[in-house]
Amino acid sequence: MTVRLYDTKTAALADLVPIVEGHVGIYVCGPTVQSSPHIGHLRSALVYDQWRRWLTYRGLNVTLVRNVTDIDDKILANASPTTDSGEQWWALAYRFELEFSSAYARIGILPPTYEPRATASIPQMQQIIERLIERGHAYVADDAGADGKNSGDVYFDVASWPAYGELTHQNPADMAASADVETRGKRDARDFALWKGYKPEEPDSASFPSPWGPGRPGWHIECSAMSARYLGTHFDIHGGGLDLRFPHHENELAQSTAAGYGFANHWVHNGLVNVNGQKMSKSLGNSLFAAEFLEKARPLVVRYYLGSAHYRSTIDYHDGALIEAEAALDRIEVFLDRARRRLEGTRFESGSVQRVPEEFAEAMDDDLAIPQAIAVLHETVRAGNAALDDEDLGEAASIQGAVIAMTEVLGINPLALDWQTAANDPASVALATLVEKLIEDRDTARKARDFSSADRIRDELAAAGIQIEDTPTGSHWSLD
Repeated sequence: MTVRLYDTKTAALADLVPIVEGHVGIYVCGPTVQSSPHIGHLRSALVYDQWRRWLTYRGLNVTLVRNVTDIDDKILANASPTTDSGEQWWALAYRFELEFSSAYARIGILPPTYEPRATASIPQMQQIIERLIERGHAYVADDAGADGKNSGDVYFDVASWPAYGELTHQNPADMAASADVETRGKRDARDFALWKGYKPEEPDSASFPSPWGPGRPGWHIECSAMSARYLGTHFDIHGGGLDLRFPHHENELAQSTAAGYGFANHWVHNGLVNVNGQKMSKSLGNSLFAAEFLEKARPLVVRYYLGSAHYRSTIDYHDGALIEAEAALDRIEVFLDRARRRLEGTRFESGSVQRVPEEFAEAMDDDLAIPQAIAVLHETVRAGNAALDDEDLGEAASIQGAVIAMTEVLGINPLALDWQTAANDPASVALATLVEKLIEDRDTARKARDFSSADRIRDELAAAGIQIEDTPTGSHWSLD
């Protein structure tokens, strides 16, 4: 078994060889909790959930760290502590953090092993900054004002690190200035903030003591500190959205390696989500927030849709996409329901070994090629239905086990307890009650040889998108 992944830094496929045999450490840049989550956030978290599930299936012990950036320029800007109904920055951050956690849980994303907040690792950040200053790769800004005091800003010295740009394959001489809000005392426009000195317009609660004066950390140093704290200074995989490659991940790599850390062996980046061919943005007004997206379809369908593309590709959401995902998932659900009912009471009822087919495993090992893996899943479902039609119950039971194994790995097993619980919402329960009463009326009509009434009920259900299957164990329904 060899799992291969595409390493952004080398721009090539690489074999995953864990630093510690049998263990894999993954650090993923989580959300900056400044506002509600959108579908791009869901897609990114889902990608690393898929990686984690597959590596676990392959027998590896996975430690997944996904941070929460709970202090940031935009978080401070979005808070409104001075208004009558004001909200402190830390309260705003926690409110949105809960929204992210809820959205992740609704589509079956497993909780990370650790989920640290940036504000809980300030001492670790300061230790790295001090180390960078000692090594000549960072400096305290020399920008004394009228009062004779410096701002307390600390910057990474890009020119001191010749390898800067290696992740995104850029020449530092061609790079634009860093996007720091203020540039107090910078020596080079490309230098980026490691520590941001206190500003009078910011709340005292957003300021922490440091050797350079009160202030708060820059964005990039946060992840360097948290990854080292929870995974060590050398770990296997660093992940995140494609939009984080530069400057965030480039800066992380530079400051961590300049501090003497081995840092990440591999860099993995997931693709983004577009809407009708356009990148999501506030200016275009096409942002799809998680809460509204989860109102469009069952959470299981949302997971299937967001998780069915290759993780490095861009997903282009369009009207009808969730309907297509619902139809594809329904084929899997119908087969599993048919198999359960037909095998009930037979010697095959206990099922067979739940193991994924070799073709599925080969696809997943090949840089998590989920589109190919899903193709194997649907081909297996077709074979399972054929086996049931032919009354080949042994083959049907074997296929049932394979389908359950594949859907479990992908996190879309409709038989899983979490999805069964989610399906018991009031609307689903009401629909089931009404349909089952009509099926009961139809069965009564058939027994009384009132075939016109029985056919009318069947036609009415079909017109509503409900398919009836008559079997030796009774009539059963599914959404068509």
